[in-house]
This record gives sequence, structure tokens and C-alpha cells, in this order.
Amino acid sequence: MASQQQLLSVLREHKEAVGWTIADIKGISPQICTHMILLEAKCKPTVQPQRRLNPTLKGVVKKEVLKLLDAGIIYHILDSKRNEVNELIPTRTVTGWRVCIDYRKLNDATHKDHFPLPFIDQMLEKLAYYCFLDGCVLKRCKEINLLLNWEKCHFMVREGIVLGHKGSKKWIEVDRAKVEIIEKLSLPTSAKGVRNFLRYAGFYRRFIKNFSKISRPLCNLLEKDSAFVFDDSCLQAFNLLKEKLTSAPVIVAPN
Repeated sequence: MASQQQLLSVLREHKEAVGWTIADIKGISPQICTHMILLEAKCKPTVQPQRRLNPTLKGVVKKEVLKLLDAGIIYHILDSKRNEVNELIPTRTVTGWRVCIDYRKLNDATHKDHFPLPFIDQMLEKLAYYCFLDGCVLKRCKEINLLLNWEKCHFMVREGIVLGHKGSKKWIEVDRAKVEIIEKLSLPTSAKGVRNFLRYAGFYRRFIKNFSKISRPLCNLLEKDSAFVFDDSCLQAFNLLKEKLTSAPVIVAPN
């Protein structure tokens, strides 16, 4: 009970740092940074056809658009003939529908930023001892006028999902929701399918002993000018990686 009172006290003190409704979330001030998308020199505007939506999904899209419009996050564009009516795509989630936009065409035209990403295991290890920083984080958000989305904030939890991993006081383990997705993957029928599977499985390779050795038959299918023959050794490697992921051990810090 005392912990709850302390949390409420911190939230009251820094209530301006939390966006309690979507209308409160106005984005980052241009004085701090300005977002810019750099396009390739030879890229050309593309036009995509409308997507067919059933009446239920049209209602989902309309509700989301009106909510964002009322909050001032989006605005009408009247001078563009390239905007289609149904650019928003409802995607099913665990609890309902989430509206997203298909930006694949834009991603293809965007200049690639070759920024080296840090190692996830090193980032996770840096989380150690940082469990009482709510006040510091909220104070910093107030200083730079940055609002946190209340729906995505979690307080007073003993474990949580960070960068696709489940972290707690004692150990780090795989995110079971992501593992379930890998479990449901069907047998790959092309080199592209094998590559996608290895990307999924390779994300948790630190939890699988001898990952490189086990995945060797699948990696051989990706060699240049190699014929795609998914033989018994590939099937065995495919199933073994799935099995290893479902029974992946936890990682505990040394004493």
C-alpha cells in the first residue's frame, strides 16, 4: 500500500509529463528536433489503388480517423490527388483491431541510413539496477515537453517485455508471444522463406546452444547458385530450432 501511495505521489507531481488522452499527445516540439525523410535521388511518386474493406472494417478506419482528426494529430489534405480514401489498413490484434498504414512503397524510396544498431544483449544488461527511475524519467520528460502515452505505461511490475525479451529481477528469457508465432510458421518453400525463418529464430540465438551448427543445413540453401532442395536434414534442423525455442532456457547473471 505504501508503494502505491508513493507512485501516486510521483504521478501527481509530474502529471504534465503523461498524456492521459490521445488529444494530450502533441508530439515532440520542433525546437528539439524536426523529423525529415530523405528520399533517393531517382525515386518517383507512386499511386496505389484503394483497398477493399468490408463495412465493419470501414467503421474501424472511420472511427480511428475521426479520433486522430479531433485530437489534431492529422489534418485534411485538399491539394493532393495522390491520396487515396482507404490508405489505412485495420490489423487484428489480441484485443481487437489496430489501424496502420502500408509504408512499403515509401520505405523503398527512402534513403537507407546505415546506422549500426547496438547489441540487444548489451542493452538488456544495462537495465540492471534501473528500477526506481520513474521520478527522474518523468522529470526529464517535463523539461523537454515530451509526453508519455498513458496506455503504454506500466508501473509496479516485477517483469516486463523489453526489446523482445522478458526481463525480471532474476533472469532474462524469450518472449513467449514471439515464440508462438515462430511455432506456427509452416515449412518454407523457397530461399526467401528459409531466410525469414532464420531471421526469426536468429533473434533468440543466444538461447540456443550450437545455433550455427543446427542451422547449417538451412543456411546452405541460401548459398549463391544453390538449388533449393529441402531434404530431411533441412526438415530436422527446422523442427529442432522450433523445439529449442519452445524450451529455451533462461539467462541468469553470474554471482
